[in-house]
Amino acid sequence: MSNIEAVLAELGVTLPTPAAPVANYLPYVRTGNLLVISGQLCLGPDGKLADAHKGKLGAEVSPETGKEAARLCAINVLAQARAALGDLSQIKRCVRLGGFINVTPDFAGLAGVMNGASDFMVQVLGETGRHARSTVGVAELPLDACVEVEAMFEVA
Repeated sequence: MSNIEAVLAELGVTLPTPAAPVANYLPYVRTGNLLVISGQLCLGPDGKLADAHKGKLGAEVSPETGKEAARLCAINVLAQARAALGDLSQIKRCVRLGGFINVTPDFAGLAGVMNGASDFMVQVLGETGRHARSTVGVAELPLDACVEVEAMFEVA
């Protein structure tokens, strides 16, 4: 068991079976020492989007629920990374996270929501989990999800 997987187990997190793409894209691309993970929705361990994670921040979804959804996205990012690498110990560092938050035009708490994903990466990867980040508010996401997160890792 890799150190990353040991931390996940200590946190009580079991990585789900990664979601298959539903359109014309790849779930991940590895090129050289980079692994790029396509945007992951806030699907739960059962592979479904909970009603609580549907809709817009600033309307039916609270900032705290959005932060929880971002954490789920990060869990799904790591599930895709494991599918790509076979073993999470190949991750050297999280280079970048990109967050897309489904929001009303007046919602101003994007960074706090995305911290759910960022905090999780640091919790699991330690200092190598600190990353560059972009977070944008969007008018719509697939399945009416409230958050989507993409990632880039440096790998061995």
